[in-house]
Amino acid sequence: MSDPHYITASNAMCAASGMDPGEVSSPVHFLNDVEFEHKRKSYSEILSVVSFFSDKLLASLKGTPILVVVSDAEGYLLSIEGDETIKSTSDQFGIQLGAQFTLEDTGTNVVSLSLQQTHAISIIGEQHYHFSLHEIACYGTAFCNTEENDLLGSISIMMPIWYQNPLYLSMLVQVVDSIERELLLRKQNRKLNIMNQIMLKRTRNAIVITDEYGITTEFNELAEKISNNSRESVIGRNICESPLTGEYFEQVLYEGKIVNNEEISFHDAEGNQIVCLFDAQPIFEGDKMIGAFGQFRDITSRYLLQEKYNYLAYHDELTNLPNRRYIKNAIETVIEEVNNGQHRQMALLFMDLDRFKVINDNFGHSYGDELLQMVSLRLAKCLGEKDKLARMGGDEFIFLLTDFDDPNYVTQTAEKILESFHEPYLVNNKELHTTASIGVVLFPDPPISMEKLLIYADNAMYQAKSQGKNQFVIHTSDLLDEMMANSNLEIELRDALDNDEFILHYQPQIHNITGNLIGFEALIRWQHPRLGLIQPNQFIKLAEDSGLITQIGEWVINEACLQNKKWQDAGMAHVKISVNLSTQQFLTPNLVTFVEEVLERTDLNPKYLVIEITENMAMEYEYSIHVLKKLKSLGVGISIDDFGTGYSSLNYLKNFPIDYIKIDKSFVGELLNGDSDAIIVIAIITLAHNLHKEVIAEGVETQEQLDFLKSHNCDISQGYFFSKPLPVEEIEKAYLL
Repeated sequence: MSDPHYITASNAMCAASGMDPGEVSSPVHFLNDVEFEHKRKSYSEILSVVSFFSDKLLASLKGTPILVVVSDAEGYLLSIEGDETIKSTSDQFGIQLGAQFTLEDTGTNVVSLSLQQTHAISIIGEQHYHFSLHEIACYGTAFCNTEENDLLGSISIMMPIWYQNPLYLSMLVQVVDSIERELLLRKQNRKLNIMNQIMLKRTRNAIVITDEYGITTEFNELAEKISNNSRESVIGRNICESPLTGEYFEQVLYEGKIVNNEEISFHDAEGNQIVCLFDAQPIFEGDKMIGAFGQFRDITSRYLLQEKYNYLAYHDELTNLPNRRYIKNAIETVIEEVNNGQHRQMALLFMDLDRFKVINDNFGHSYGDELLQMVSLRLAKCLGEKDKLARMGGDEFIFLLTDFDDPNYVTQTAEKILESFHEPYLVNNKELHTTASIGVVLFPDPPISMEKLLIYADNAMYQAKSQGKNQFVIHTSDLLDEMMANSNLEIELRDALDNDEFILHYQPQIHNITGNLIGFEALIRWQHPRLGLIQPNQFIKLAEDSGLITQIGEWVINEACLQNKKWQDAGMAHVKISVNLSTQQFLTPNLVTFVEEVLERTDLNPKYLVIEITENMAMEYEYSIHVLKKLKSLGVGISIDDFGTGYSSLNYLKNFPIDYIKIDKSFVGELLNGDSDAIIVIAIITLAHNLHKEVIAEGVETQEQLDFLKSHNCDISQGYFFSKPLPVEEIEKAYLL
């Protein structure tokens, strides 16, 4: 096998220059003491790192007579370590501190050739030009500043030839790789120290920084405060061992993942709950990962506010039981799981107290409220492990029974509830007697909607009352007569669009400060040729079930835009028209194109159209934000309708291009009847304004409600206090100037 080209070229140069291979060629140039100390000082960090790893190399080869030599980039020897015997004989070859090794002066040598090559080299025995080196094996490689690819120097090992081993070359490469990475890391740490002064002490977030191995290198003051861990106790520890964030940092350091908005909850030293959003990402120097960066954003106040809001929104203030919203969501969840193929059993027991109005009228509402509290406690004792109990409102309660083994469990529970009323209730030292009527419905096969299920239960409950109260009635096909009428209505609904039977009524929206009209909400009505004017609650669900809702919704958008443009052209003040989207219409692929075409066809300025969606439509986050941004790009307004009754997410409100948040009328209607709804309304207004959204209150019916809303800076109101929804002719009489 021929020698490597660089050895062949070097030996040829030695011969051409007239070097005698039989004589030792020693270095010509040396650093004086001052120069040597200056050079050592400038290389102090590099030498300390090299010394650390070379010591490990020497320790691993203990007992082997080797010499480890370190040079600078010009070939000056700065460090010589190793076997004392071989060190004592190395002087004859000029291997001395401060000596410069060059090919021109010393011929073929490992120091010079290492500095010239981009890879590790070996010079074994007769590959040397000079005979005196034929009994020596040398391995060497250069090391660099990998960030800027600057040559820093070389490290070489020398030994008697009979100890030669190609593995030494691999060991040397590993050592140099460790040296280069350590030097790079130290440089990066210096940068991080500068960044610490500029950023870490001024940020409002808690910051954690690690090296590439997960060792914590920075932990700022806010991190100390949030975690209740001192900086001294954390620095130097492996962050991957943290029970709180270790898993995330492992993903960052070993898989290169980026972690965003992970909610982390823990307790401080006083036992207070702390909630943070956690982000983490790798730190790179060029293409090389050199550590990880993590930050905590304290959202405790916002989280607790939302938790309180969520509790109030889904629980009854008087009894602390789950409320109508809660139980509807629970029912919908079971129905959705059944529709997805899961095997679930469900039954509803819809209960109403008998003669409760008599108690209220005779003893007062305070007695009635206390009685309801006592009833709720007694009813809760009838619950099985998998059952739920909610107060629907007034004296109505509903039991949700799920996943029972025996259908008889349902009737047994109904009997247990009736038995719980055998004993009187002692309210303010008065014995009050009441009973209950219960409607029972088993979730059928095939499944039906939640609304129909509740109607079945409600009808069965009223059947129980009509049969003498204090009993339960199970829903059967005999109770479906009322539902059959809806089937006929569906047939007629299909012809209503073609026959132009739909009309729009418009409800004014009033600015709470100026009192000016700022817009209308367009509300559909069905002018039935036989039944007269039909309200939307009587046919919208039917339209959704029959698949007609999208066509009807498109008619509403077109008609509202056309009418608004007519009013503007006739001289009415330019105001916004709000239209509601159904879930099916929102999910229609051509929604944005349709709205754009309507605006172009009617020549209505987009800023005078507001699209209203519900919270539940926003649950498909990626789809929703994509569609809403496209709608917003048209120039229309976006409103969240019935806020507080569906699935809420602060993150959605922050990121969605929303202009208005509408407070549901169920909250406004109870504003003055208890603290919980007032707290919710105030929280919604505060939250919306902090997110730079305007707030519209629906269902305002009294001056007291309006005064409350004004006092808490609600922007806009609509409701019967101002006007019921009016047909076009009456709107024109009132507002067309």
